Amino acid sequence: MIFGPTLLEEARGAILAHTLRLPARVLKKGTVLDAEAIEALRAAGHAEVVAARLEPGDVPENEAADRMAEAVLRPLIARTRAATGRVNLLAETAGLLRVDAPMVDRLNALDESLTLATLPDNSVVQPKDMLATLKVIPFAAPAGALQVAEAMLRGAPAMTLHPFRPLRVGLVASELPGMKEKVIENGIEATRTRVEALAGSLLPAERCAHETGAIAAALSRLRTAGAEMFLVLGASAVVDRRDVAPAAIIRAGGTIEHFGMPVDPGNLLCLGRIGEAPAMVLPGCARSPKVNGFDWVLERLFAGVPVAPRDIMRMGVGGLLKEIETRPLPRGDAPAQPRTLAPRRPRRVAALVLAAGRSRRMAPLNKLMVPDRQGRAMIARVVENALASRARPVMVVTGHERQRVEEVLAGRPVLMTHAEDYAEGLSASLKAGIAALPEDVEGVLVLLGDMPLVSPAMLDRLLGAFDPEEGRAIIQPTFRGKQGNPVLWGREFFAEILAITGDVGARFLTGRHGDRLFNVEMADDGVLRDFDTQDTLKDF
Repeated sequence: MIFGPTLLEEARGAILAHTLRLPARVLKKGTVLDAEAIEALRAAGHAEVVAARLEPGDVPENEAADRMAEAVLRPLIARTRAATGRVNLLAETAGLLRVDAPMVDRLNALDESLTLATLPDNSVVQPKDMLATLKVIPFAAPAGALQVAEAMLRGAPAMTLHPFRPLRVGLVASELPGMKEKVIENGIEATRTRVEALAGSLLPAERCAHETGAIAAALSRLRTAGAEMFLVLGASAVVDRRDVAPAAIIRAGGTIEHFGMPVDPGNLLCLGRIGEAPAMVLPGCARSPKVNGFDWVLERLFAGVPVAPRDIMRMGVGGLLKEIETRPLPRGDAPAQPRTLAPRRPRRVAALVLAAGRSRRMAPLNKLMVPDRQGRAMIARVVENALASRARPVMVVTGHERQRVEEVLAGRPVLMTHAEDYAEGLSASLKAGIAALPEDVEGVLVLLGDMPLVSPAMLDRLLGAFDPEEGRAIIQPTFRGKQGNPVLWGREFFAEILAITGDVGARFLTGRHGDRLFNVEMADDGVLRDFDTQDTLKDF
């Protein structure tokens, strides 16, 4: 590939390296220059452009990405179309993603032009979650390297998606005198939540005395009831593979395969079998919804991935879970944040993009229409960020210059609603959007149309923190302690938002409901930066 300054006389068919704004049009990066584009460049006074010209043996970026994607595809994994040399791979079902890390490393070492980035091995995913992205870095890839990559990817799977199976699970909860009823109930409920999040069902729990004979009899009853997996939540922690609960599995006709694991919390898990069905004595931490080693084993078993003693022994790297926080801060500085179950059912949270304002401080420009360096309108960037997040549906509220906004967003999978009284201020567009949301959404992430630096990853961090049952019903981003946007609101606040009047948003409600507010610290200041004056546009 030839890259660099190219005379217009030699530029036909070349690929433009950088976006150029001409008086009559914008030529975007990646444009294949035709006669019309070259004439427009000449009329604008350009004698040459920085471009890439393909040579024999070069494969254009989209073709190369397309070929790699076809080679890596496996059942239950979907793909997007190739664009700018990129193809994303998506889950078609809930399940466990297995990744062959050495193969991915070998692929990425073939040639700097070819890259594959994946989620970690053993990631729990939901339908439509992104599993991986293939990216061809320059405008073309060498044909030889591409052919080797295709052969590697077709020869053995770089990744596979194992769907969760609807297993029937039997649970024995043993009791000791004086044990609080709430402790037993919480343990049963935490187990039910885990099982149901993985597409399984929990048979009526068997409660019995913490004695080997009683637990064994309960396991036998669950076997008769059709249990395909056996769990024992003992009243006392297991301290040896010959302890009360493991001995009960053996008395019920089973075996013990492994005791202990290098994961904390979760050290005292005991793994065995009754017939062909997995049987486990759970560590005491399984009574809590917080992630522990039991989750790692349970996820694999539900996905049909065998778990042998050697697999448990290899869980030590990354196995220190006790102090993990979701935010990237030193442990001493990070506020305590509960970790919920990894396989928890994703909550349905909508993204509401406010695009109705009159841009009075930027007049005569409409700031939402201002293009960035790649030629994308500001509102388009905000909407694309929302679409790349897990929020669904994405709804846009229009008002001022409604037709222009709708034209810019045409073709994108968004819902549109119009605020007839947008001139009355921010509350009018906010209320129009809230009123138009589907009835089954559990919350809404309110995005401002002039904040394009809030990335999809930031949005997903806010979505991940949302848990009304745990007291996290209003999620607010911060940067170095300063409050930012967007804010996520649980449905319980919709009525109060609909009662707001004037040119104000809902921020003041956070003070009224401080007990339901949770702050998520971000790594950069994108959540603070809006573009509402012409002076700020120099950074856009």
